[in-house]
Parts: sequence; C-alpha cells; structure tokens
Amino acid sequence: MSKSTESWGSRVGLILAMAGNAVGLGNFLRFPVKAVENGGGAFIIPYIISFLLMGIPLLWVEWSMGRYGGSKGDHSTPFILDNMTKKSLWKYFGVFGIFTNIGVMSYYTYIESWTLTYTIKSLKGDFLGMDIAKVGQVFDQYVDISGGVNIPIIALLAFTVTLVINIYILSKGLSGGIEKVAKIAMPMLIAFGAFLAFMAFTMGDTGKCTDCNSHIGMDFLWSPQYDSLWNPKVWLEAAGQIFFTLSVGMGTIVCYSSYVKKRDDIALNAMSAGWMNGFVEIVLGASVVIPIAVGFLGLDWVKENAGFMMAFKTMPYLFDQWGHVISVIAGVAWFGLLFFAGITSSLAMGTPWMGFVQDEFDWSRNKASWTLGVFIFLLALPTIFFFEYGVFDEYDYWTGTVSLVVFALAEVILFAWVFGMDKGWDEINYGADIKVPKIYKFIIKWVTPLFILVIFLASLFTPKDNDWNAAINGEWVLDKSSIIGKILHIGEDASWLIDGSLTTIFYVDMSRLLLLGTFIGLALMVKHASKLRKQKLNK
Repeated sequence: MSKSTESWGSRVGLILAMAGNAVGLGNFLRFPVKAVENGGGAFIIPYIISFLLMGIPLLWVEWSMGRYGGSKGDHSTPFILDNMTKKSLWKYFGVFGIFTNIGVMSYYTYIESWTLTYTIKSLKGDFLGMDIAKVGQVFDQYVDISGGVNIPIIALLAFTVTLVINIYILSKGLSGGIEKVAKIAMPMLIAFGAFLAFMAFTMGDTGKCTDCNSHIGMDFLWSPQYDSLWNPKVWLEAAGQIFFTLSVGMGTIVCYSSYVKKRDDIALNAMSAGWMNGFVEIVLGASVVIPIAVGFLGLDWVKENAGFMMAFKTMPYLFDQWGHVISVIAGVAWFGLLFFAGITSSLAMGTPWMGFVQDEFDWSRNKASWTLGVFIFLLALPTIFFFEYGVFDEYDYWTGTVSLVVFALAEVILFAWVFGMDKGWDEINYGADIKVPKIYKFIIKWVTPLFILVIFLASLFTPKDNDWNAAINGEWVLDKSSIIGKILHIGEDASWLIDGSLTTIFYVDMSRLLLLGTFIGLALMVKHASKLRKQKLNK
C-alpha cells in the first residue's frame, strides 16, 4: 500500500468541491419533477425532515469515516471500512463505494455531454423559432432514437470529449484539478441559477393561458401541505431524493474526506456543504424549470408532462418565448449551469477508483485516471447504443438507486454499532468548529439506520401501484417497480426472443449481468489487494 501525499489546497476549495459533488443534475432536474409528482408543497416537509434525520447524520458519518480512514493511510471505501472493524467481510460492502461511482459515472457523463452539446447549440441559436414538438425531435435525433440498434455519432463524439475533459482534470489531482474546477464551476453555477430564477420570478402572468403564471408554479412547489405527512409514498420519494441530492451512500464523500488532515474540522464543513446543496436545490432548483414551464404552458400541462427530459425537450422552446436575444442567454445559462453541476459531480465519482488503485497497486495518477477513462467508456457504450431499450434506466436504477441505499445502511450500521457510537461521536467532534447537538448521537445510532432500513424494505416490497393503504390493510401485491418485481420481471413477458427478434428484456438482463460482472470484478480486485497488504506486512 502506497501512502498518498495528496491533500486539499484550502478549506474553501474543499467545501466547494464537496458541494459540487452533491450539487448535480438531480438538483435541477430530479428535485422539481419529484416535487410535482408528489403534490408540490406536499413534498417539502417530508424532504426537510428526511434531510435532518437522514441526510445530515449521513454527512457526518461519511466525513468522519473518511477522515478516520485517511489518518490510517487509506483513501478507498473497502479499506476504510476494513480499518474500522476486525471483520474482513466489511471491506466487500466497501466495494459498493467504487462500483456505484463507476456505474453512475458511465451514464452520468453521457448526460453531461448532452448539456455541453446543448450549451453550444444554444450559443449558436439552433433552437430559435422552433415549436415544442421540433425541439423534442432534435433531442430524439441527437440520441438517435429510431427503434433499432443505432450509433449516434454526434452524441458518441460529445460523450468522448466530455469524458476526456473529466479524465484530464482527474489526472491533475485534488488541488491541481478538482479544486480548481470547483472554485470556478460553483460560483458560475450559482450565478447562472440566480439569473434564471430572477427571470422566472419577474415573468409572472404571461397571458398564454388562464393559469400561465410563474408565481402559480412557485406557490405550488413552496406552499406546504400537511396532509402529505400521512402519505408513505411521499415520504419514500422525499427520502430517496436525499440520497441523490447529497450524494450520500456513494463513497465519494468518504473518499474526499480521507484527504482531510486529522485535526481539520469535519462537523462544520459537512454542514456547510450540505446546506449549500440544500440552498441550490430548494431555492434555485425549484425556481427554474417548473415556474417557467407553468408561466408559458400552465400548471395542468406541467402536472401531466413533468419529467427529466423537460430540460432538453421543453426548456429551449420556453426560453424562445422571451425573444431571441434572451433566449440565447438563457439557453447558455441553463445548459452551462447543468454542465457545471454535472462535471463537479462526475469528478467526485472518479476519485474512489483513483484512491483505490493508487493506494493498493501503486499506480501513478495518470495511469489511474486514464485507465478509469477506458473503463467508463466501455461501460457506457451500451447506454448509448441501446438507449431506447432501457439500458440507461437499468444503470440508473441499480447503481444510482439501490446501491446507494445498501451502502448507506452498511455505513451507518458499521459506524454506530460495530465501530461504536461513542468512538464515532468522538470522531465527529474531534477538531469541530461547532458544537454538534447531542440529540444527533441518538439519531445516528437509532433513527437514521431505521429510516434507511424502511426505505430499503419498502423498495424491496413496493406494493402494486404504490397503494400503501391497500398494503397496510393486508392487500399486498408486489408492484413491478419493486426490487423483487424488477428482478423477476413481474407483469412482463421475460422472453429474450419473440419472432426471432431480441426483446427489450434481453437488453435489460444483459445490462444487469454486465453490472453484476463489474461488481464481482471489483470485489476480486479488493480481495487481491488484501492479499498484497498481507504479503507486505509479512515481509
């Protein structure tokens, strides 16, 4: 095992990098859509409570685990976890901290490349004068959705360029690469977001329809509705969003904080990064897509059509309603914002692999980064070529959803129950610049793991149509969206061939096997690294 000499250049750089890791595409695309799908303001209270009872505790847990592991010379989740217990099994839970990031980065960087392409398209004025249907067609043609096995040349080229940018920055290290980007990207992201939020707030009633008023959209998202407190589905969606928005359960925070000095504060740093992410999501994220869409298309249209693809299929059309000049400025601001949000997150996703191979196999920074680039490129190809067959969604579900919950549950159990809550609490407070409320000692040990366990079990056994009332009353039928439902293809024909043609299920199952093979491969690398450690100790 080599001893890394890398470290963060400044506290501001660390906080911005950590915030950049958390602030991603989900803040501007996933959060507002989830809010609309779950009743707007009905989403806010469960979201905030989930943030306080699960998000903040997990931030402290992951920052503490990372700094503790870094003090022992470890910068990868398998051996950080291994160092906290005498049971060797735990390091294999740490594989999730590498696997999740590689899986997510492979499709996330593809989305990131869309934002780079659309920034250029907006600057060129490519969307000027297009109706909403034409804007949607432009995207479909870009990713080459035509019902066959396609090679979208432009999208593939843009992805390659975006990936190379990421890998080049990673090759420059923490302070020389990631930190420098964060210091530029985060202020630019907030500035672009503030501009678009200002435009949304000032547009008001556009007269396009009876309820075409951006203020109606904001009121819908921000006015609390207390009846949501009794809806299990809203709670699950809100808690799930916390995983996405804070990047907890991924291993990136653990890896980043492993480069923090032993006496450096983590309590206030974790809070600062977490609340900065919350500000960007709730204040800026909720002030752009939905209010602007309501302003020109009405609340009913938004409720029926809200989705991730609004960013690319709807927003260019909406910006054009402001006139050509503002349309270009708003388009560059919007897609530039998304690109900065994307790249600060994808850079974080690359660091667990970097720390692992540099520490355990003595790889140079260049070798570690460019090997990662090849790995990500190959793993991403199925999401690009078979986008319309659901491969993209499978990657997102298994690596960007299920893996996060599993790893977060393992982390908090290890920290509070195996490592020990007393030792864990001392680690959180060591060198702290704030006094952490003592109630959080109880929350981390009992409330947070129970919270995550409920989320996992509810995802495992989701009732049909998310009808929790029927399930509670004893009518529990598994929904096809549940983890078990997806594995067993409940409600679907699981045939790989129909009339001599490969089915969507075939591509879905192949993508799952590819991800499983990736996890097993990483686990074998961890096993080999463990053997190398023992050999070095015995010399």
